[in-house]
Amino acid sequence: IRVNTVHPTGVNTPMIVNDFMAQMLSSADGSFNLQNALPVEMVEPVDVSNAIVWLASEEARYVTGVSLPVDAGFLQR
Repeated sequence: IRVNTVHPTGVNTPMIVNDFMAQMLSSADGSFNLQNALPVEMVEPVDVSNAIVWLASEEARYVTGVSLPVDAGFLQR
């Protein structure tokens, strides 16, 4: 069985945008680097949803076994 997977960077949701994460990132010793290569801090949930809709569409019918980054260039830094 081959599956496609979607790998986002930080997504603008309450899971990331909350008081605990803000405190953790402000007190970090530099070990956290959440900067993307593109000039966006986080992607929006609709960006991840659009990638999933595309993978489920006829346009991606021959796409199989891929890891699709929706990461604003995070892995390319």
